Amino acid sequence: MWRLKIAEKGSNPYIFSTNDFVGRQIWEYDPNAGTPEEREQVEEARRNFTKNRSKVKPSSDLLCQYQILREKNFKQTIPAVRVEDGEEVTYEKTTTALRRSANFLSALQASDGHWPAENSGVLFFLPPFVFCFYITGHLNTMFPPEYRKEIFRYIYNHQNEDGGWGLHIESHSNMFCTAFSYICLRMLGVGPDEEACARGRKWILDRGGVTSIPSWGKTWLSILGLFDWLGCNPMPPEFWILPSTLPIHPGIYLLVQFS
Repeated sequence: MWRLKIAEKGSNPYIFSTNDFVGRQIWEYDPNAGTPEEREQVEEARRNFTKNRSKVKPSSDLLCQYQILREKNFKQTIPAVRVEDGEEVTYEKTTTALRRSANFLSALQASDGHWPAENSGVLFFLPPFVFCFYITGHLNTMFPPEYRKEIFRYIYNHQNEDGGWGLHIESHSNMFCTAFSYICLRMLGVGPDEEACARGRKWILDRGGVTSIPSWGKTWLSILGLFDWLGCNPMPPEFWILPSTLPIHPGIYLLVQFS
């Protein structure tokens, strides 16, 4: 069972901090953690998320909430209120709803003062992270079986119905994140004909192949030896030392590289 550690180093020697880990969230797998009831609660949340993944894209941070509320022995003592259709919204009901919400939100605050949450937006953070460990030879060290299982779960759950992956969890599929997610799965041992990879590859091939990936994607594929550097758009590095106010500064076009 996965456990969230707040403002702690954990057991990973590669993790360091310059502010005593304040605001740092570290998930560690403990095979002996949790009661049977707690484990079943987690599995039920996973099943429900997978079942409804095309309707509700964010994870709602349920695993984090379960742990924090359980550690604080939180019990919601303010009764829920309901406003029926056509009913007037009164001051009393509004106040009760706000107090109930504030009570719940306060209970989710971590011991160091921050509110833990998943960055459930863009889908191009994880693959380059995996690429770096592949390049440096640390893939097996950093991603043991349980870690890979969660990476697979994350990528599978955010695959669109057409077989591709979007720039973010609410996005339509694009070549950038579809190619990245496909390569990430293959690097971590998923077979080319397994469902997610087969669907992702079909999406790529149906759209003319990976050559239509934007500039940043071409650069990463070239680093991995999957694309010829001659196919990359030249970008003189000296542009980065120009004043950021200039319209040709590459930082202005960062998001354009993904589109």
